[in-house]
Amino acid sequence: METKIKLEHISKIFGPKPKSVIPLIKEGKSKEEILAKTGHTVGVYDATFDIKKGEVFVIMGLSGSGKSTLIRCFNLLNKPTIGSIKIDDLDITKSSKQELKSVRQEKIAMVFQHFGLFSHRTILANVEYGLEIRGMSKDERREIALKNIEIVGLKGYEEKYPDELSGGMQQRVGLARALANDPDILLMDEPFSALDPLIRREMQLELLDIQERLQKTIVFITHDVNEAFKLGDRVAVMKDGHVVQVGTPEEIIEEPANDYISEFIKDIDRSKVFQAEHVMIKPSALVSLKDGLNVAIKEMEDNGISSVYVVDRGRRVQGIVTIDDAIQAKKEKKSLTDILRDDYLMVQKEEYIHDLIPKALESKYPLAVVNEEDKLVGFILRVHVLSGLVSEDIDESDEYYN
Repeated sequence: METKIKLEHISKIFGPKPKSVIPLIKEGKSKEEILAKTGHTVGVYDATFDIKKGEVFVIMGLSGSGKSTLIRCFNLLNKPTIGSIKIDDLDITKSSKQELKSVRQEKIAMVFQHFGLFSHRTILANVEYGLEIRGMSKDERREIALKNIEIVGLKGYEEKYPDELSGGMQQRVGLARALANDPDILLMDEPFSALDPLIRREMQLELLDIQERLQKTIVFITHDVNEAFKLGDRVAVMKDGHVVQVGTPEEIIEEPANDYISEFIKDIDRSKVFQAEHVMIKPSALVSLKDGLNVAIKEMEDNGISSVYVVDRGRRVQGIVTIDDAIQAKKEKKSLTDILRDDYLMVQKEEYIHDLIPKALESKYPLAVVNEEDKLVGFILRVHVLSGLVSEDIDESDEYYN
């Protein structure tokens, strides 16, 4: 994937002589020791990573970890003490005022935790604001604003005022205003943390839906590990101004960099992180439509199973056959297609384990996992769905066939 943002050795120190503190950090002094000794505050130290075009990159950490300080470096609201930030190969830490203004107006938009809406302006006027500042004509900015109001699900509320909307709806307005400028990059600083849990979950899903359609590069700040792992293609975990680990949610769960990461993620709901493809097992037994009952029976007997999926030449599922039905059909001189059952359930490989739980409870058979072409790629055992984890202690044959 193409790199959209590249950070190299970014540090941000607050105080009258920030560069004088760098040697103390290199010596391993803590934030508290440096503050006590010098009066300087270490916001971020030596942050180095890339962000790919079109990905949701989440920066996660507890209060005081430096995550909000870092995101404000992306548009130079915080000017780094040292280091470089490249956006499409332009190092904004060395850019002119005009170049920086252009980046802020055309490439980057920011969504804050506290909405930042103008109470005296209608929703339409709020969304138009950035375009108005850029000198766009009234008709053109109105057309763009209406389009983005519809994208965030607020069509019909154009003439309302912010105080007439719920917190979640106000945050949608803030998102629409940011999208109206058609930025390449969205910076989102804990945008949902002030919302009630139910509205927060709705906004998370709304953001994922919008991202699926628009494919922006999103940098998202949160202190909530479940939110981070739900939204992030990759996640950076920060502690005391340092980036401790960068990786996909699965990589961080499976290979935490140190004890701090292990402790940080111990309460994560893994069923909301792992997808079907992470817990499925590859098919050990399949029957083709061209095969007869004898082949199906032998396949089940050889593998010690009581049912088997039947696929066509493209490996698309056509049905499932049980051993009892197959033996009875052989006696009655029926064909394989005569006894195909259709009471199985198929799931997409990208579906989250959390969302598979009701399907697992409903299904009499292992869930069939298919890809975007509906090709069978694996099975999921019911016990794996209910636990949200793959356990080596599970007897797969018992669960698979009963």
